[in-house]
Amino acid sequence: MSTTFAAESTVDAARRPLLDVLGADLHVPLLSGESVRYVNLDYAATAPALRTVADRVAEVLPIAGSVHRGAGLPSQAASALYESARAAIGRAVGARADDHVVIVRNTTDATNLLARALPADTGDVVTLDVEHHANALPWRIAGHRWVEHAPTVEQTVSRLDEALTARPTALLAITGASNVTGELLPLRRIVALAHARGARVLVDAAQLAPHRRIDLAALDADYLALSGHKLYAPYGAGALVGRADWLDVAAPYLAGGGAVLDVRTDGTAWATGPRRHEAGTPNLAGTVALAAALEALARLEDPVTGVDRRAEHEEALRRRVEVGLDAIPGVRRVSVWSDAPGAIGVVAFAVDGYAPGHVGAYLSAEHGIGVRDGRFCAHPLLARLGLDGGALRASFGVGSCAEDADRLVAAIEGLVAHGPAHDYACGPDGWAPVHETRDLARWIADA
Repeated sequence: MSTTFAAESTVDAARRPLLDVLGADLHVPLLSGESVRYVNLDYAATAPALRTVADRVAEVLPIAGSVHRGAGLPSQAASALYESARAAIGRAVGARADDHVVIVRNTTDATNLLARALPADTGDVVTLDVEHHANALPWRIAGHRWVEHAPTVEQTVSRLDEALTARPTALLAITGASNVTGELLPLRRIVALAHARGARVLVDAAQLAPHRRIDLAALDADYLALSGHKLYAPYGAGALVGRADWLDVAAPYLAGGGAVLDVRTDGTAWATGPRRHEAGTPNLAGTVALAAALEALARLEDPVTGVDRRAEHEEALRRRVEVGLDAIPGVRRVSVWSDAPGAIGVVAFAVDGYAPGHVGAYLSAEHGIGVRDGRFCAHPLLARLGLDGGALRASFGVGSCAEDADRLVAAIEGLVAHGPAHDYACGPDGWAPVHETRDLARWIADA
């Protein structure tokens, strides 16, 4: 089978990357002794930094001091840069004027913060069983109810409605895009439904934000959580954006300097606003990087038509992989809903006769391709899908191109037709070549 199977109409949209990312020209060694350009199909785990983001961080650090601590000019610069970045993050996601933008480490940190800010005795927290662990495990400190997804989105929304009316619900915490399959949900409709039942809504946008423009005010959701490392800004910062009232009265997420107005031996006066939950020295580089990434991605949207080039680019890549994989015997694509209203650049699949880890190791060692294998921090969903042993996930981004998709399909085609060229075994750290010839330490030193 030829890997040039995509229709011409989809080629142009994916022929070249949309933006320049660090590592785009990275070469990796194979077991054969060759060196090839690395194909990064693991954007859903951690996306590479945009070059413009790395450049912005490099500009800022030489002039920066300690944020909110110090009278020196570098400290004043750092404070101004930090607060400017906070405001830019809010604008980029459509925050309302009175929303808080709290800088955190990542989406997991954001959901844990909001979980601790939930007012007592206001109701349960409802999630779907499709959620990433970051948007499932934190709610177990409150009354947490799982809702099992149905085969269709329509049926799933009905189940959510039933759950929201069954008992008082304080919060519906729901993903914007599945981290397993990339499938989207009708968020506006779900938000309106939850509000009609008296519940607030948190959107886990860890996967959605890198791939689609988000307008929190237009969506009318109450909270939004996102991670810089998914957003081409892997510098250790994320954000929780949303309504101020719960956050202003909640106990500080971390106790420490920066979160206080006054400390006495007999008590503490805590700050309100974002500072209340940002104790310790803020992550200036991460916050500046996150703002720069969101601004760069926003420029991919046509200001007149509103068309987002990311959607067209990723759809072309996704379809290219789907068409190719569907033509290979024994390869099964994974989906959650039969009527999902679209998907981001993610394709999940399994190969009959091979453990996902075996396929992942083969792709890396023999083809220089990086994918994710396993259960994707979504164990309940994989169990419901009959994939307790896991699956494979190829994920794309603004640095991906058609050649990346074609190399994946060709590699899977070769695996099914001829098997791997080398032996692999599963050990304590997962699948790996039995006879490893690549010197990781030397490659790191030479990279």
